[in-house]
Amino acid sequence: MQKRSQFEFVVLMAALMSIVALSIDAVLPALPMIGDYLSVSDPLDNPKLITSIFLGLGIGQLIFGPLSDSFGRKPIVYMGFLLFIVASIICITTKNFEMMLFGRVLQGIGLASPRTMCIAMVRDSYDGDYMAKILSIVVMVFILVPIVAPTLGQFLMNHYSWKFIFSFTLVFGLLVMLWFWLRQPETLKEKYRIPYRLSIFKTGTVQFFKIKSAVIYTLLSGFITGSFMVYLSTSQQIFEKQYDLAEEFPLIFASLAISVGLATFMNSQLVVRFGMRRIVHIAMWSFILTSLVFIILFRASNNPNIEVLVTFFAIQFFTIGFLFGNLRALAMQPMGHIAGIGSALNGFISTVMAVPIANYIGSFVVDSVTPLFMGFLVCGLISIALFYYNSDKVSSAIKAA
Repeated sequence: MQKRSQFEFVVLMAALMSIVALSIDAVLPALPMIGDYLSVSDPLDNPKLITSIFLGLGIGQLIFGPLSDSFGRKPIVYMGFLLFIVASIICITTKNFEMMLFGRVLQGIGLASPRTMCIAMVRDSYDGDYMAKILSIVVMVFILVPIVAPTLGQFLMNHYSWKFIFSFTLVFGLLVMLWFWLRQPETLKEKYRIPYRLSIFKTGTVQFFKIKSAVIYTLLSGFITGSFMVYLSTSQQIFEKQYDLAEEFPLIFASLAISVGLATFMNSQLVVRFGMRRIVHIAMWSFILTSLVFIILFRASNNPNIEVLVTFFAIQFFTIGFLFGNLRALAMQPMGHIAGIGSALNGFISTVMAVPIANYIGSFVVDSVTPLFMGFLVCGLISIALFYYNSDKVSSAIKAA
């Protein structure tokens, strides 16, 4: 096996996660067309094509994470991608909306493997605030995909058909898998492998729930991910229906993705200096205050003009960019001995929390974006309360020691 640089490792991990982002974001402009093709009676059902893949991601992580602690990270990546191939074929060939949703859930289950293994491989290789730095860089590269994905999806849809979006993602994934097979060594050391038995799911889960900080930061990830998922699932409806900006939608979506990417890049530079907890604390209050200001200004009026809305979204997603990687790293920090199942439970719980949050809040986003910011505010307030609760526990433990 050829020795690869840290740079190549980071880009390869980002590429693995990018298959997930491409599968989600490239489909966004095609939601109305797919809904028409599948004879969906209520257009508000179309966002389920987005939330369903997240549901699969949550379920899949719970399956693949524990298995990787026994069999290694690489075989599990291959297993998940084979399932993704089958699911993609279902999505391309079906003419039934329920079967399409099943295919999207199955896609999510398959893609949970490279997504979870990426986090576990980073945890295998790095530790502490430096792990958060690497994760931030991975997320930053990963964020670049949503900048181009909707434009790519719209191009494929306009020049060929929406089915080419699924075909392109499949080919991209095959190329990443080839690169992964040729260049990435196994990161799970032999001495850390847990002999496979069904009880590892139980024992690993018990160990996870004994680590209170890991549980709390996982719940925080769920609320923040749920907030962002509301935007992902309703963005097409907001910009195309409420603002009549169908052609400009990919450009607006890309500009907001840049906001998240800029924050994750800055986080990679700042986290070692200031620490994860301090940055998370400041970012959470920014998230809450931005939501509160929007609600106060526009609660009794129609939607603001598009420039104002995009500005508020950009500020909000800038703060989210500081939260994503740090919350995941804080949850993973005490779980080096169970990185596979720890990453799986972290992803499963946060994602399965996020799907109903997104579906519930999204059901109110019909002719106004104010319900979206009200959802942001509630999720933010719950998150900051949990953060302070955990901080009190940490302080008490330090004093007791």
